[in-house]
Amino acid sequence: MPTQVPVTAFALCNALGTTTSRVLENLRAGNTGLAPAALDLPFETFCGAVPDSLDQVPARHRAWDTRQLRIGLRVLEELRPAVDAAARRWGRDRVAILLGTSTGGIAETEAAYSAWRRSGELPREFDWDRKHSMAALLEVFRFETGLSGPAFVVSTACSSSGKVFASAHRLIDAGACDAALVGGVDTLCHTTLRGFHSLEVLAAKPCRPFSSERRGISIGEGGALALLEREGDARAALLGEGETSDAHHMTAPAPDGSGARAAMLEALERAGVEPSQIDHVNAHGTGTLLNDAAEAKAIRSLLGARVPVASTKGYTGHLLGAAGATEALFSVAALEQGFIPRSLGASPVDPDLGIHVALDRLERRCRTVMTNSLAFGGNNLSLVFGAPR
Repeated sequence: MPTQVPVTAFALCNALGTTTSRVLENLRAGNTGLAPAALDLPFETFCGAVPDSLDQVPARHRAWDTRQLRIGLRVLEELRPAVDAAARRWGRDRVAILLGTSTGGIAETEAAYSAWRRSGELPREFDWDRKHSMAALLEVFRFETGLSGPAFVVSTACSSSGKVFASAHRLIDAGACDAALVGGVDTLCHTTLRGFHSLEVLAAKPCRPFSSERRGISIGEGGALALLEREGDARAALLGEGETSDAHHMTAPAPDGSGARAAMLEALERAGVEPSQIDHVNAHGTGTLLNDAAEAKAIRSLLGARVPVASTKGYTGHLLGAAGATEALFSVAALEQGFIPRSLGASPVDPDLGIHVALDRLERRCRTVMTNSLAFGGNNLSLVFGAPR
């Protein structure tokens, strides 16, 4: 049986705010961060853009300067005291850095390509390895923190930054490290927005997960980081994880929800938790017809219709490579602060789903919470968190 791994610190930045306190205040208040897209697009859509200006990167990192890095450093700065304390406690070579992303620095690559189309030359400051690379953020994080434990980046679309929680759990259990800085960052870009529009799943108005009037997803950007340690003052504990790949289709989930259900069941078994003990599900809940229906089938068949379910994508948009970590930490907040957020835009709930969607914020003490991340290719992840004992 895997050990419980304490979550000792975390930080968030997304459309709800650039500090953790502001993000959680808006989540509790039920305020959306979605607004009309600021990018020049040939179609209408709403996005979850980080609302405030971001600090310029230090001169030493100028060659790596991207919006992804600026968001990443903003989140890391808030978490730095806890990371430094973990490095002193365990040793810098015993703390891992595990990050997830799906876009990397692609927004800067788009800008460089546009410049090349106009002039025939790439901008002098554009460095593919330092701007576009999925590992660029990891390189800067290692430099900034001095951490030299295991380090890698996961890119499995929407489950990316959730899967690193599972990876950290395994590394700690295996004795490969004593702590891990985990999470992910993704930013808005034309490639993502135009790509989802071409798939005909991008909503013109704010997304409405689990509603009978849902029309598709809204895309967002942001970052989320957490510190997991072998032992420590826990804000919550990672109890178990489940990972499956149903490989039903390149983009669509298995209609019967079997892949998601298998991941949820594995997470419960590894956590040693009965289905009846789950107090809340932070659902993947994208707002597309197929995803919501498949996930609802999985939840209903395994947990029944009693457990309050909420999707937080109506607040932030779908953060893609940062979604898993963000929603994992929203689950930690539910345990720590004693509330289940309302599922924005869900009313009227699709009656065919047969699950209990939280239409209002619920003030209640949760002991065990599940969060799902269901990615392209049927790459499914479920995490179970518990309140500190």
